[in-house]
Amino acid sequence: MYIPSTNLPTFDELFEPTVKALKALGGSGTIQEISEKVCELEGYSEEQQSVLHKEGPQTEIDYRMAWARSYLKNYGAIESSKRGLWSLTEKGRTLQTLDRKQVKQAVQQTYTKAKQTTNGVDPSNAQPLIYAEPSTPQPSNDLSEEAPIPVESDLWVERLLSILQKIPPDAFERLCQRILRASGFIKVQVTGKRGDGGIDGIGVLRIALLSFQVFFQCKRYTGSVGPGEIRDFRGAMVGRTDKGLFLTTGTFTSEAKKEATRDGAPALDLIDGSQLCVILKDLNLGVETKTIEVVKIDESWFSHL
Repeated sequence: MYIPSTNLPTFDELFEPTVKALKALGGSGTIQEISEKVCELEGYSEEQQSVLHKEGPQTEIDYRMAWARSYLKNYGAIESSKRGLWSLTEKGRTLQTLDRKQVKQAVQQTYTKAKQTTNGVDPSNAQPLIYAEPSTPQPSNDLSEEAPIPVESDLWVERLLSILQKIPPDAFERLCQRILRASGFIKVQVTGKRGDGGIDGIGVLRIALLSFQVFFQCKRYTGSVGPGEIRDFRGAMVGRTDKGLFLTTGTFTSEAKKEATRDGAPALDLIDGSQLCVILKDLNLGVETKTIEVVKIDESWFSHL
């Protein structure tokens, strides 16, 4: 279904809902928790939440939420102690209302000063700088490093997802098999049987003295996985195991996430595209992380020789 961008919240309209969501979560939350709570508080429909940013896999609302978090961080209302985990600052906890225009002006001034200082310009004599905001058209990926771009919207994730979405389905199944083995599964078998409710394989996870049989499904997808696919997967598991893992290069709708943890039914673990990329990086599977050495010269040290 086509949803006009005018029917979606702008990034600055998400400032206050983000703060409210964090307060409702006890002052801190993961990106997924914040996103789900914002959608719940604001009553965004399933159709609105399913609209992709460009060709995906990130949804448009999640993309704009990332910009909102970035602005709120620069404004001093929230902070990120580690990747993917956000919390309210003292300023954020005491906020009763939030002036969108004031937040944007404050961030604009911070960016302007940082940019002018970097270029050796005296901020007091310089003209204000204007930079792109996440409206229409969308900002390009070549924004200056000083611009308040969302930390979690790393370009390497988008590039990796574009690669994963182009590999053959059987290759993606083998990749998931390797991920499970590298994550501690002692036995992983790819089945890929047709008419088996989407079950692509079976693995055995050993934790200390206990072993668990886990059914998994791998979906190389650019869109959002809905609750129907979760129900089909669970239905294929009934009577065979109560542990299921669903991996996709796409995203999961809020209804799919609710279905995965529905009371009275076996809970399913969901791994979306962004999480998959981080797992590949952490396991060093096709993704190499390099540390850049920074050399700093202390001129004062030489003056005391």
